[in-house]
Amino acid sequence: MIPRSFARACLAPLALAGLAACTSVLAPILKPDVTTDVVNMEGGDWQLDPAHAALTFKIDHLGYSTYVGRFERFDVQLSGEPDAPAEARVEGVVDMTSLDIANDAFADTLMGSDWFSAANFPEARFQSTRILITGPVTADVEGILTLRGKNAPITLSVTFNGAGFDRLRNAQVAGFSATTDFDRTVFGIDRFSGLLTDKVHVEIEAELLKTSGVT
Repeated sequence: MIPRSFARACLAPLALAGLAACTSVLAPILKPDVTTDVVNMEGGDWQLDPAHAALTFKIDHLGYSTYVGRFERFDVQLSGEPDAPAEARVEGVVDMTSLDIANDAFADTLMGSDWFSAANFPEARFQSTRILITGPVTADVEGILTLRGKNAPITLSVTFNGAGFDRLRNAQVAGFSATTDFDRTVFGIDRFSGLLTDKVHVEIEAELLKTSGVT
């Protein structure tokens, strides 16, 4: 009689090979037909897919390196019509308590009163005020950032990566990349100003899902 452990060891490679074969067959079917033609994007309301999104910030650390942080929880909403992209509206909110820098003790320091003061200001918000189309798939999204209780204008440089129907999620999906730079001292985050650089660079990767029931 063949031991079960031996049988499992023999069957495992066959199962993996079968899975790989199925994946290779299904890949062309499941791969979405992504288009960067904005007029083909569905109009209406879109909501962030948090499983496929990232928000990171970078700051020069004494000239030694670029320090990178990440917020784990944030949301983005987009409303508009493809034939009038400049009239779209964008809103975003960041949970400042979701800071992740792979160092819990230092994350607590950065969320303290000398830095983000997350206990008093647990959210940062962005509200678009104007969209300037700069190319076939690019735009400058101007808006007001509310951070640490202070409001100031910033501009997001946005690239439309494309949209299409995603069979894996059974939804219309649109992808965007965005960057912005701002002066942290404008928002009252001036700890070690002049020693650490005041310029903060932010990068956002976001996939948005068409809101169910909206046409």
